[in-house]
Parts: sequence; structure tokens; C-alpha cells
Amino acid sequence: MGFDDLLHKVSQCSRKVVSVAVAQDEPILESVMAAKEQGIADAILVGDADKIKEIADKIGMNLDEYEVIDVKDIYEAARTAVSLVHDGKADMYMKGLIDTKGFLKSVLDKEVGLRTGNPLSHVCVFDIEGHDKLLFLTDVAFIPYPTLEDKVGIINNTVEVVHACGIECPKVAPVAAVEVVNPKMPVTVEAAELTKMNEEGKITGCIVDGPLSLDLAIDPEAAIHKGATGRKIVGDADIILFPDIHAGNLVYKALVHTAKVRNGCILTGTKAPVILTSRSDTFETKVNSIAFAAVVAEELNK
Repeated sequence: MGFDDLLHKVSQCSRKVVSVAVAQDEPILESVMAAKEQGIADAILVGDADKIKEIADKIGMNLDEYEVIDVKDIYEAARTAVSLVHDGKADMYMKGLIDTKGFLKSVLDKEVGLRTGNPLSHVCVFDIEGHDKLLFLTDVAFIPYPTLEDKVGIINNTVEVVHACGIECPKVAPVAAVEVVNPKMPVTVEAAELTKMNEEGKITGCIVDGPLSLDLAIDPEAAIHKGATGRKIVGDADIILFPDIHAGNLVYKALVHTAKVRNGCILTGTKAPVILTSRSDTFETKVNSIAFAAVVAEELNK
């Protein structure tokens, strides 16, 4: 399964609507326009209508095809935009020209936000040239130092997303520098505990096997060379669970900047998918993230 399969799933979904907070941002408007043209999603643009029109004229975007809600204050615009998703008038929520802290405050707003009581976490999907399946990375951008309890939440959030993408029983690899439990390396101890919790039915809908080194998680040849073919995961992991944000972010950026990849990212643990891309993300990544969110939204709406 690759990114084309994910885009095909989008075509089988009902047409989704993304609500954009503080939409007066050229890269965001370009990605929203492309998503509409590709049949991925329609959009409601919330923000400074004058600035939105100025950018739209510049990039050749016909605003007659979009609903534009004029709210000058950026934080009030975010609150208005998230309320559209909260009230079922949109299916996904996307960050525009607003600081991440202010955007997340709207996500967690007790009255109109998207909180569920579950921890929030970030998941990326990668289609990597030379790798024969989609690879989901978590958490690379949100929880700095996840506790064992946080990791259970991250797994649950990510498994739900992966199920939505059509993978019925994903293999989750809590990775570490080594593939054996070492009491001096707490990450390995927690990975083993997660594996035990999965075996005891406390984590469901997936197979968890850890600790695993990254090569054993994603490379079948490494499993053969290291004599680890008896593991539940032998280079065929679907989900890579990182020990902390540093490991996740470094791997994410190494892939983005050195490999031929297609990727998308969303925030999970919310009532609806939240598209939280970086300003440094490419145009394609932003469009892919909208597509990724649309697939997840279809499952959450069932």
C-alpha cells in the first residue's frame, strides 16, 4: 500500500470540508486550492477577508467557490474556525497564519474545541521509495518526553488512524537503540511493558513488539542477519513508536531531506483530524496532509 492507495481511498469518501483558521497565508491557500481541484476536500476560509482576497487574486484562486468568514482577530478567527468542526459544519481543522500555541488553544477550547479527554499526539504517514508499505511515525512533533501512559495513548491514537487507512492489524514497533531489555535504558523497559500490555489485551487492534532497533523494525534483511526472525515484527512494522520527540523529529527530517518520499501529517486524539503542518513543509506535504485527514475523517464520521 502506498500514497496512491490512500488518495484512492479519498475518492471513495464523501466530499469533506476543511475549516482553515486564519486563512490569509499564501502556502495554505495554495494547498487548499489544490485539494479542491484534486477532489480531496472543499474549504471554509476563516480570517481577514481583505487579506485572503489579496492573496487569492495573486495566486488565481476563485473565492466564489469558497465560503469566506471575515474575522480580523487571529485568535477569534481560530475559535470561529474550530467551532465549525465542533458543530459538524466541517470535517477537519487546519492551521493557517497563527502561532501553534494559539491554534492548539482553540483545539482544546472547552466550549467549541475538539478535545475528547484523550491525550493529543502527532502522526505522520510516509511513502518511501524502496519501502514496500506505508510507514507511520509517531510522535515526532507534539509530546516531548512521553511517559508509559502517554505511549499507550499514542498507540491507541495511531492505531485508529492506521485502521482508517485500511490496515486491519498494524504492527507497532517501540524502537530503541537496542532490541533487548536493559534496565539501565528505561526506554527498553517501557517498550517491553507495552508489548506485555498488548499480549494481555490492554492495548488492542494491533501487534506490539519491542524493544526493537530501527533496522529490525523496518528491514527484513536485518532480522535475518541478526538472527531475530522469531520476533513478531521482522522488518515489517507499520508504526514506529519513538521514545521521545528528539528521536522522532530527527528521523522525520532525515527522511524528508534525504530520501524520495511522499508524506502527510495530522494531530490525533481529537474529535476530528487536525492538520498541523510546519511552515517548512512542502506544498505537496500540505496537500497530502489534507488527503490523510480526509481518510481519517471518513472513518471517524461512521
